Amino acid sequence: MRGSIVFPDPRSADEDGLLCVGGDLKVDTLVSAYSQGIFPWPQEGLPLLWFSPPRRGVLDFSEVHWPKRFLRELKDPDYKITFNQAFAQVIQECAKTPRSHESGTWILPPIVGAYERFHKAGYAHSVECWREGRLVGGLYGVFVEGVFSGESMFHKESSTSKRCLHALVQKLSSQGLGWMDIQMVTPILETFGGKYISREEYLERLAKAHGNPVDITL
Repeated sequence: MRGSIVFPDPRSADEDGLLCVGGDLKVDTLVSAYSQGIFPWPQEGLPLLWFSPPRRGVLDFSEVHWPKRFLRELKDPDYKITFNQAFAQVIQECAKTPRSHESGTWILPPIVGAYERFHKAGYAHSVECWREGRLVGGLYGVFVEGVFSGESMFHKESSTSKRCLHALVQKLSSQGLGWMDIQMVTPILETFGGKYISREEYLERLAKAHGNPVDITL
């Protein structure tokens, strides 16, 4: 499937990481992109933009630091974590959540529809946090050829998106993964150990993951 869509070499992206413009958001296109370290980052009023940034955010599970206060909060029995139970709700909430480091949202309607199809195809996944039957936090991401790429998260109550991240890291690490792609290192992710690596190192990690892919169940 990866060979059906031809992207430029990720190393040919410009200094901002922009690699190419146009194309579509079909399932096979997204599989091809993620397998090469490329992701869509749409902007309102512009053609579809594809990026391979010069620095890539990653979270190495062996370096994750969970603050003691947060670990104590995890013991609250009022909160429940689930996987892949409300993908459509999660991505819609992520689209509505304002970001201090972004103007507007990149999760536009075409992205929502495309990733819902990606979810139905088994590639996109969600983690949900519930309290009293109400969705109060969540995140979603993509698992392609042995690599999980986090896309976005939201919270309606304190630390609920962090609960989802903690559950995801525990789930992935228990099934043999040692790291995940976080694309950008936000202040929250930096607190937990998120860091930037070069594009070249990221592509080397991809190649290694593809050579020894891990199958996971979420």
